[in-house]
Amino acid sequence: MDPRRRYKYWRLWISLLLAGLAGTVVVCTVIGPAAISPGEVLAILGRKLPGAGRFIARGDWPDSFETIVFQLRLARVVLAVLVGAGLAVAGVVLQGLLQNPLADPYILGISSGAALGATLAMLFGLGTHVLGIYAVPLVAFVGAVVTVVVVYTLARKGNRVPMATLLLAGIAIGSFLSALTSLAMITSGQNLQQVIFWLMGGLAGRGWDHVIVLLPYVFGGFILMYFSAHRLNVILLGEEAAQHLGIDVERLKLVMLGAATLVAAAAVAVSGVIGFVGLIIPHTVRMLVGPDHRVLLPAAALVGGIFLALADALARVVAAPEEIPVGVITAICGGPFFIYLLRRKKDAGI
Repeated sequence: MDPRRRYKYWRLWISLLLAGLAGTVVVCTVIGPAAISPGEVLAILGRKLPGAGRFIARGDWPDSFETIVFQLRLARVVLAVLVGAGLAVAGVVLQGLLQNPLADPYILGISSGAALGATLAMLFGLGTHVLGIYAVPLVAFVGAVVTVVVVYTLARKGNRVPMATLLLAGIAIGSFLSALTSLAMITSGQNLQQVIFWLMGGLAGRGWDHVIVLLPYVFGGFILMYFSAHRLNVILLGEEAAQHLGIDVERLKLVMLGAATLVAAAAVAVSGVIGFVGLIIPHTVRMLVGPDHRVLLPAAALVGGIFLALADALARVVAAPEEIPVGVITAICGGPFFIYLLRRKKDAGI
C-alpha cells in the first residue's frame, strides 16, 4: 500500500476508535440501577469540564445524580478503560518480543505473582490495619514485579535472554506461585470470599483514587512503548536481522519487558486478575490495522479500553442486582477466541 494511503487508513481507524471510546464512556456511564437519562449524563459531565460549566444550564435532577454519575459510574468506567488499555498494550509488546500470538501479559507470571501478593495482603488484614485501600494493590504490584525479576534472572544466559527460556521460566514460576496461592486460600477462613472475588477480577468499589494510582503507569508505559515502536517493528524480522540493522536487541528486550510488566502489574493490582484482554485485543487489532506498532499500539489501547468498559457494564447488569466479576465476562469471550487461535496454528502446521 502507498505510504500516504496507509497513513490515511490508519488515521481513519484511530479517529473511529476515539469516537467509539467517547461513545462507550457515555453509554457505560448511563448504565446503572438509578434511572439517569443520557441527556442528563451528558449535561452533568459537561458541567464538570473546565470552563464549560457556565454554558450548560443545570437541570432539575437531584444532587445525588451528580454524585452517582461522576464519583461512582464515571470513575469506574475510566478505570476500566485504563485497565483494558494497559493490558492490551502489554499484550502487544509481549507478542511482538516473543513472536507468539498466544502470549499475553500473564505468561511471565505477572498474574500469579500479583495474585499471591494480594492473597497474602488480605489474609494478614493489611487493608484494615496498614495503608487502607492501597494495601492490596501495592502488595499485588510488588508481587508481580518481583516475580518477573525472578523469571528474567532465571532465563538470563550470560548477556542474553532467550525468549523461549523466558517463556518456560514464566510458566514454571507462575504455576508454582498459583499453587502457593491455592494453599494460602485453604487457610484463609473468613477471607476466602474476598480472595476469590479478587482472583476473578472486578472493579466494584473502585474510584478516582485507583484511577490516579494507575494512570502514571499506563501513560508512562505507553509512551515508552510507542517511542520504541520502530525498533519493535525491526525485531519482528528476527533478532539477528535486528542486530545487523543496529538494534541493541538485549537492551530492547529489557526495556520493553520492564514497561510491559509495570503496566500489566499496575492494572492487575487495581482490578484483580482479568484474563484474556492482553491476548484477544492485540490479535484482533493486528488483523485490522496490520503489525506496524506505530498504529498497533494506540489502536490496541483504544480497543482494549472499549472492550473492558463494555464488559464491566455487562457484568453490572447481566445478573442485577448481583454483580458478576468482569474477569468472568472476559474469560467467556476469551476462551473460544483462544481455541480459535490454537486451531489456526494447528491448521498452519505450527
